[in-house]
Amino acid sequence: MMMSYGMFVFGLDTAAYQELQRASTWRQEAQNRVGRRPARQFLGPGDDTITLSGTLLPQFTGGQQNLDELREMAQQGHAWPLIEGHGTYYGMFVVTTLNERKSRFMRDGAAQQIAFDLTLERVDEDNVSLFGQITPTTLQAITRLV
Repeated sequence: MMMSYGMFVFGLDTAAYQELQRASTWRQEAQNRVGRRPARQFLGPGDDTITLSGTLLPQFTGGQQNLDELREMAQQGHAWPLIEGHGTYYGMFVVTTLNERKSRFMRDGAAQQIAFDLTLERVDEDNVSLFGQITPTTLQAITRLV
């Protein structure tokens, strides 16, 4: 297991990513002053964004169904915990963007290569109404993966 997002497990047989990018911001608001640089006031954390990029080879690794599962999780609008395989807990995240690019097509139109970029945004853990729940459909998807 490379990483888990809620009950979705990133790995060679699902959606292995080759790159993880993380961008964190902090809110430092400026107050203009006459004849001097603006004064800064720290207002707290800003956005925390993680982008996972990878390429699926459906004949050997995970395929379109795995991206469809991530798309379904995004459609629900819930936040899920993001945990790396070695135990690093990043926090609760929502999916904001899922891009895919298909190439190297077979005669029937099936892609032999699917590149993807998944963008996740962190949400505060005090808004429990955003948190995802394990439903029977999610449970079926989990058992399908294991």
